[in-house]
Amino acid sequence: MLEEVERWLSRRSWSVADRPTHQLTAAKRAAGASVSVVLPALDEEETVGEIVAEVRRELMEKVQLVDELVVVDSGSADRTAEVAAAAGARVVHRDEILPRLPALPGKGEVLWRSLLVTRGDIVAFVDADLKEFSADFVTGIVGPLLTEPDVDFVKAMYDRPLGEAAGQGGRVTELMARPLLNMHWPQLAGFVQPLGGEYAARRSLLERLPFPVGYGVEVGLLVDALHTVGLDALAQVDVGVRRHRHQDGQALGRMAAAIYRTAQLRLARAHLVRPELTQFVRGEDGFEPRTYAVDTEERPPMAEVEEYAERRVA
Repeated sequence: MLEEVERWLSRRSWSVADRPTHQLTAAKRAAGASVSVVLPALDEEETVGEIVAEVRRELMEKVQLVDELVVVDSGSADRTAEVAAAAGARVVHRDEILPRLPALPGKGEVLWRSLLVTRGDIVAFVDADLKEFSADFVTGIVGPLLTEPDVDFVKAMYDRPLGEAAGQGGRVTELMARPLLNMHWPQLAGFVQPLGGEYAARRSLLERLPFPVGYGVEVGLLVDALHTVGLDALAQVDVGVRRHRHQDGQALGRMAAAIYRTAQLRLARAHLVRPELTQFVRGEDGFEPRTYAVDTEERPPMAEVEEYAERRVA
């Protein structure tokens, strides 16, 4: 491991226990900062309500650490929006944000648009499929941004069990993202969960970054943050264990292809001849090909969007 990364691990890796909530609320008041929590959601009625209720109860009612809690629904066919609103979130549909620009499918699209409907100086993203959710996920990733003025971007790290097997989750991380980062961006080799969906950043950084619209958003933001503010402005916090819904192997293959595409764009900014992935399923006559487009669209830095600039002036 690079000596720079070893130094970074000792300086910029913490535990959620290192910053008690009362310390964070005092730091927030002193800084005059505001905090937004965003949950991107698609068909998450089984879990989104518990997450919203926990954040409201622990971080908005017991203490005033979070100022706004927004669920951005990207077209759920179930009761996600209704459940989230009943639990106390402000729910916004993806298509209602920046309507002049037709929405593209993908998580990154939702995160990008969320900047237009939130106000916080610090924006924390939390996946809506987490089970046994703890407010520690939020306090962990927000904490360094409130207490360390030179930290701009914080990722959560955690154990990811797969069923009863400890540490076997995060298959795309181990098979695709970690090798890519170690080989091409070795400064990022110290991140335990580079693809984790729980991270927070200063708005002043997020509005300057392009957002891959799909599965490549996490690796894209991490790499671009490194190039924009440098390794020492990035950090990670141990928040324990993350339990969530796991996807099947073919879905993971599509995710890996999108991540590779995102990495390739950042390596060369060159044209990809075939931005598609062919997989196989067994049919009546043998294996049948299924070809999927790989996410290739990215949204520009939010600071370049006219509506965002107008809102800031207002």
